[in-house]
Amino acid sequence: MSDLHPCIAESENWVKRVIVKYNICPFARREVERGTIRYYACEEAKVKKVLEAFVMECILLEQQPDIETTLFILPRGFEGFYPYLDLVDLANDLLVEQGFEGVFQIASFHPDYCFDGEPQDSPANYTNRSPYPTLHLIREASMEKALADYDDPESIPERNIEFAQRKGGEFFIKLLKECQQ
Repeated sequence: MSDLHPCIAESENWVKRVIVKYNICPFARREVERGTIRYYACEEAKVKKVLEAFVMECILLEQQPDIETTLFILPRGFEGFYPYLDLVDLANDLLVEQGFEGVFQIASFHPDYCFDGEPQDSPANYTNRSPYPTLHLIREASMEKALADYDDPESIPERNIEFAQRKGGEFFIKLLKECQQ
């Protein structure tokens, strides 16, 4: 991994050491083991250029069915959570405009992720905190199939929040810091 962009290595560590290890996403392990997750570091920092790269990533994903999902990582330019949320809204709008509605969906992750109505320091926020701002491009057909094969998928967020609250913020701060190694 030493030849990878640091944000890719750290994000891959995060997926393996947090998301998979603690079963935050019960569907991630299979894709890690199959090697079907693409990690893409977008070096752009201007919204327009990021969105252009995002559309190109959608096209690449559409053309390469052997790639199950992409973590579109933003190592600079979107450190602030609210400008990042604005970008997420624009990216979702682009999915519709570019004909990808129903094909892909976005899951969003950010180092300062904060659920609406939650205090910033709530451990629940760590279920969506990542080393870098990240747009997770998910194939809707694959998600529908995975959810159909999973008992009680509605319980996943609640289970994750309970786990995060039980472990506490310091636990996750330490985990995220370890991803940088």
